[in-house]
Amino acid sequence: MTELEYCTQLVELGASLFARGYSVGGAGNISLLLPGGRVMATPTSSCLGRLSFRDMAVTDMDGNRLGGSEPTKELPLHLAVYKAKPGCKAVVHLHSTYAAALSCLDGLDPENALRPFTPYYVMRIGRLPVVPYYKPGAAELGVAAAKIAEDANAFLLANHGSVVCGTSLIEAVNSAEELEETAKLYFLLLSSGKSIRYLSEKDIAGLAPAKAVQT
Repeated sequence: MTELEYCTQLVELGASLFARGYSVGGAGNISLLLPGGRVMATPTSSCLGRLSFRDMAVTDMDGNRLGGSEPTKELPLHLAVYKAKPGCKAVVHLHSTYAAALSCLDGLDPENALRPFTPYYVMRIGRLPVVPYYKPGAAELGVAAAKIAEDANAFLLANHGSVVCGTSLIEAVNSAEELEETAKLYFLLLSSGKSIRYLSEKDIAGLAPAKAVQT
């Protein structure tokens, strides 16, 4: 793909996420790896529904600007994930309603915040660890995320939102949507007052679990 094609895909998928309520206002940010080790990221305070080619920020893997606008303040988080996961080619960070709500619950299992109860959650997400709370954009956030990202394709930022990576931007977006819809189902099931039937180990063994992106 050319740089223009990468950018066009980012603009289109950002607009799709915004149009369907996965992102509001200036919340959320997306990045992807370009050939040559460069990173294309959404600009700071941008709306995913109103992105354009001229808005995009391009940096190196150390965050040095190579062109375009000023990148999102969460760029250090994105870069930390790329460095921890060589096979990761795109990162989607959202403040989507239900995943963000889940991240605000007290007492979450830091190793896996959401036990699987649907097969596609197992196949797309697998495990959902939690990064402790840090101020958005803080250097410590990237350090903590890098440790967790080594063997997880998605994770929550406590009291903040979700981060999902993929071997392509389309894969990362699809997984981010799966996570949000599963979190929504979780809260709907809780509100029913009935017990959730979680998938058993036998159920999970019969699926193809999501594998952490490595190479």
